Amino acid sequence: MPLASIPSPSQGVWHLGVIPIRAYALCIVLGVIVAVIMSERRWRARGGEPGTMVDLAVWAVPFGLVGGRLYHVITDWQLYFAPDAPNEPIEALFIWKGGLGIWGAVALGALGVWFGCRGRGISLSAVADTVAPGIAVAQAIGRWGNYFNQELFGSPTDLPWGLEIDPDKQGTVPGEDTYHPTFLYESIWDLGLALVLIWAGRRFALRHGRVFALYVAGYTVGRFWIEGLRVDTAHHILGLRLNQWTSIVLFIAALAYFWWARNRTGEELVGTGTGAGAEAAVTGGEPAHPSDQADEADEDGGSADDPVERADPAAAAPGERDGSGDPEDPVDPAHPSDQADEDEESGGTQEPERSPAASATTGSATTGSTAAEEAAGEPGGEAGREKEKS
Repeated sequence: MPLASIPSPSQGVWHLGVIPIRAYALCIVLGVIVAVIMSERRWRARGGEPGTMVDLAVWAVPFGLVGGRLYHVITDWQLYFAPDAPNEPIEALFIWKGGLGIWGAVALGALGVWFGCRGRGISLSAVADTVAPGIAVAQAIGRWGNYFNQELFGSPTDLPWGLEIDPDKQGTVPGEDTYHPTFLYESIWDLGLALVLIWAGRRFALRHGRVFALYVAGYTVGRFWIEGLRVDTAHHILGLRLNQWTSIVLFIAALAYFWWARNRTGEELVGTGTGAGAEAAVTGGEPAHPSDQADEADEDGGSADDPVERADPAAAAPGERDGSGDPEDPVDPAHPSDQADEDEESGGTQEPERSPAASATTGSATTGSTAAEEAAGEPGGEAGREKEKS
């Protein structure tokens, strides 16, 4: 027995009357709650509609639980269906006894989120980047359920932080009392990964699923070496545990996607509760849809409903506001536009300006009608004929 060690809980189940309260389930639930709260805050900061992450969790949690359990049962089928299996086949459904594969939980949980995103009209990649740090924190909390169940521990160790495991637990080595606390290693790794994801996402403005890809790559690195410490039953391929091979494949896939998406700049929809400027404020990019507005203006000839093409009413030319052609509100009352036209048609001679009083006395002021303009300006009009006679 080493001089220092971490004791294991004496029990992982408490009874409230006839209702069992299991520590493993409490850790899973607490992890989900924290992840949803974190994701909701990050989504609102990105400009998304409040309540979106809560709604998506309704899809993700049941899908994730089913996927996690399926992965565990499929990869450790010998625990339930082998001739000498330590568990009855029906116990494959007993999720409260532990056994959730993170790979299946994330994969099927993502499918549930995809259904939710389609219903709300938002981008799955934007949601994935938002929830990635929360998933890492949820895993860090959920791993403490293994601590209460005294499962998934590592090989024997004499280190001061060795974990005490009861001798009757599966995977223990006769004569050894303390083992590597792999649950603690992974919990600390996941918390550190969450901080890195938050920092990297802000520092490098990662979008289009690249934060999530970084999460997958970071988690698989930690899982690879932690998995190598575990002594629980597992399939081995070429000397490595199955989960280690899974980590290698997913790590390569995550890096490939991270590199492939480096130049993606398209818009990611975050819901109807936000405008274009909200997303641009977070990403540091242009407001959404400027090119779409320009395309619409080209197609319909510049609709007045288009904010890009809409003109300022104060800058409209006289006579264009009501379509009548009359200068209802000329820019300068002393110089209406028809005077300039009249000067050009009469050979460029310009009459001295008249005051409003003089115009009223001589009767030369007109009403701005089309007939009066033609009579005053056209050589073939009545005024033109009187001038020729004189």
